[in-house]
Amino acid sequence: MLRNPMLSEFPLRGEAAPPTLIGPDDPPPFEVFNAEATAPILLVCDHASRAIPAAINNLGLDEDALGRHIAYAIGAAALTRLLAERLGAPAVLAGYSRLLLDCNRQPGDPQSILEASDGTVIPGNQNLSVAEQEARAQCFHWPYHHAIDMAFARLRRIGPEPLLFSVHTFTPSLGGKDRFWDLGVLWNRDPRIAVPLIELLRQHEGLHVGDNEPYSGREIAYTVNLHAGSAGLANAAVEIRQDHCETHEELMRWAKILGDALERILAMDNLHKVELF
Repeated sequence: MLRNPMLSEFPLRGEAAPPTLIGPDDPPPFEVFNAEATAPILLVCDHASRAIPAAINNLGLDEDALGRHIAYAIGAAALTRLLAERLGAPAVLAGYSRLLLDCNRQPGDPQSILEASDGTVIPGNQNLSVAEQEARAQCFHWPYHHAIDMAFARLRRIGPEPLLFSVHTFTPSLGGKDRFWDLGVLWNRDPRIAVPLIELLRQHEGLHVGDNEPYSGREIAYTVNLHAGSAGLANAAVEIRQDHCETHEELMRWAKILGDALERILAMDNLHKVELF
């Protein structure tokens, strides 16, 4: 197999990929926040972190690139924790950058490990072997999703049936096109959270709320489909525009807006039961 000479500095080549890419000084592959909380809703954050393990040498990128939206959902981790505190709910956050592997895509999906993102070439993602891709899934993807399974199972055991709510943020401009929504609610088949949430959010004057915008939950919904949709548990995701997430005050505002709405939704009887759509 031909190798890109730009990648000669990276130690993870071919069938010799080690069983773990996470060193002793690297962060864990997930964080469970508010682990003992009992509100019947689990918050998840697929793109919480920009971290890359030392063994992968920042994927050949500089700090400017790793600080951009291509590496993580800016503000999403802080907002997830604020919402978890507000609702008295547990949260599971992914521990590594989506540039390594996108935890909101099935392993093997061509979009799960990008060779370029929003015009930036990712040197450390060029010409990866199947073994290298699988090593990333084993280190970064499956531990995170197993943690979601464990947290969700705990809530289900203590009852009532919980909701799953995924927190994302989006860049104001992508591919040269501006996005004018302040936030969007993403959903697939199950309307039980999304429809009332959109209605409640649109009661805020001047707030431009997207319904499956700027992304559609019918196209990108791996995490919520895997853990909740397939089980008939209520689920949805939210996307906040990143220029609204630049300060603690702004994040507190969104935590209040979303927290107020979700508290009302959690009180709806029809949500806390298994229902397939």
